[in-house]
Amino acid sequence: MEAAPTSGQGIPTFNFLLQPEFPLNALILASEALRIANQNSGRTLFNWALISETGQPVRASNGMWMAPDQALADMAPADYYLVFEGNLPTQRNTSKLLSQLRAALRYGATIGAVDTGAFALAQAGLIGERDVVLHWEAVQTFRERFPKARIRDQIFLIDGQRIFCAGGVATLDLMLGLIGRHYGEALANEVANALVYTPRAATSPQRPDMAAASADGHDLKKAKGDGQALRAGKALADRLVRLMERNLDFPLSLQELADELRVSGRTIIRESSRRFGETPMALYLRIRLQAARNFLFYEEFDIKSVAVACGFSYPSAFSRAFKQQFGQTPRAFREAIRRQQAQTLRPEIRRLLTRQM
Repeated sequence: MEAAPTSGQGIPTFNFLLQPEFPLNALILASEALRIANQNSGRTLFNWALISETGQPVRASNGMWMAPDQALADMAPADYYLVFEGNLPTQRNTSKLLSQLRAALRYGATIGAVDTGAFALAQAGLIGERDVVLHWEAVQTFRERFPKARIRDQIFLIDGQRIFCAGGVATLDLMLGLIGRHYGEALANEVANALVYTPRAATSPQRPDMAAASADGHDLKKAKGDGQALRAGKALADRLVRLMERNLDFPLSLQELADELRVSGRTIIRESSRRFGETPMALYLRIRLQAARNFLFYEEFDIKSVAVACGFSYPSAFSRAFKQQFGQTPRAFREAIRRQQAQTLRPEIRRLLTRQM
């Protein structure tokens, strides 16, 4: 059955599509924001339902199970279809789910992605070269699979019939934005106050100023009379990290980094040591290895492809560096993660198999 797009009730209605390993914190914040809006207004302003593909409980990324209201094939029409996805962004996105998203968009509903839900929209062919927002840890993996999409570093994006959200607490910012669109900013602020939260703008960056956390008391005291210099150092550190993250497959040399940032190599060495406690090249290696870990976590690329994507000419060199950083080889890391994630698949069958052993 293809999804009809809108509820036709005059009340904005949400279908929350729960995928295995979905982020429970994001779901709680989304539903609580709508509940409080209803409660504080004394009437039903929003309706929502929890949907899983089979109608069976879905395991969240923290191990808790959530019972849905309906199966994908039986869900009622809605105005919004939000895909809550987490640690398995592509492995469990079935053709049935993707066709439902395409149908909902075609009939006029708004489709949305929370955390790594953008993978589902991209697999359904609903992103193309559009702007997209997803959790920062999955950006490199997404870019590798969908290079035409334009990834934006912000907490959420409302783009016509498409909605993207980085997940986590940003989900609350998204819901406050939607509440405000439907019923005004005053109600959105009332909901935020009830949750003891200060709303952020959609364009707020996902990660706080990395340099701020790295500046120790000595730095702050020394720079007290020179705030401009401190801010300049923070800005350079952020730009350095972003430049490294954009050039994983062909790592830049120190001189190339300096040329791109229009500063001297000596300045980069000084700021890297002050902000991160490491040389620029050691920092670069850590960034590449973290990107490799995310590739292995979210996707099924072979080890050689991951090594190349993260700037390692030889898989053996990649494996040594990865083991030194994370305590296990890339293959062992992925196998351990997949064993853990396999617990999300048909728990009733797994229980029967366990009894037979």
